[in-house]
Amino acid sequence: MNAQPGTDRSTVVAAGSAVTEPEAVGALGRLKRRGTQGNVGAIGLVLAAGLSVQFGAGLAVSLMPRAGAVGVVTLRLVAAALVLLVICRPKLRGHSRRDWGTVLAFGLSLAAMNGLFYQAVDRIPLGPAVTLEVLGPLALSVFATRRLVNLLWAALALLGVFLLGGAGGFGSLDLVGAAFALGAGAMWAAYIVFSAKTGQRFPSADGLALAMAVAAVVMLPLGIAEAGSKLLVPTTLLLGIGVAVLSSVLPYTLELLALRRLPASTFAIMMSLEPAMAAAAGFLLLDQGLAVAQVIAIGLVIVASMGAVRTQVGRNRVGVG
Repeated sequence: MNAQPGTDRSTVVAAGSAVTEPEAVGALGRLKRRGTQGNVGAIGLVLAAGLSVQFGAGLAVSLMPRAGAVGVVTLRLVAAALVLLVICRPKLRGHSRRDWGTVLAFGLSLAAMNGLFYQAVDRIPLGPAVTLEVLGPLALSVFATRRLVNLLWAALALLGVFLLGGAGGFGSLDLVGAAFALGAGAMWAAYIVFSAKTGQRFPSADGLALAMAVAAVVMLPLGIAEAGSKLLVPTTLLLGIGVAVLSSVLPYTLELLALRRLPASTFAIMMSLEPAMAAAAGFLLLDQGLAVAQVIAIGLVIVASMGAVRTQVGRNRVGVG
């Protein structure tokens, strides 16, 4: 029996005369549990990815005096590309032009997102930088969603983001750094879109490995021009590999897997948790404290993300029942 989520009971029973009503109801119950467990698992993947990338960003900030912003990005992308290519060993044959076009767009968005973000955190604190960057995924959620309730959750998350920014004092931020953070947010939205498309066209993490290689090739000349031989200092190289694992290899793989189970709109709203994770990383790694208003703002974005997730899980339960 090939019943899928969203199939009603009468259709399941009619699919074969040997299937009884109790058997059909039992099958639907199993599908319901699988759907719920799949969503919960995807949520866990997104949260783990967010924590990893923010603590990786904190480590990268401490590395910038050694190699510069572009140098750190180069180390991160090159190391991540090498690790993923070795692990995944993606096949180069058997893909259409559209497949390669998707990977190319994914790789360019990766390079631009990372390059712009590291230029931002080189000029402004990590928490406000991520707060501005997350506006990109939030905007995507508003445009992509088809349900009014998700628009409300997005609005609540946006309120928290602006409150967090107000508590951190956006007015005193370097305007160039803020502009880089907003540009990184736009590229983050593009990353979400092309990551989902790449996951649909390539098995496992093959598409991610190829896209990371594209991003590394784009950034390598820029990194060499800025940092030169500093990139080969053993300590710098080792720290760069650590940044690559925490900020690229682990989170991007987890997010790609999550995007196969969650719609882009729900995934984008969950990204509103990033300022909270960045604040935690800043506090633990960079000695950046939290004001009361910032704690309230973090609470708002967490509530919004939880509401979006509960809405998605609830919709799946209705569709299967």
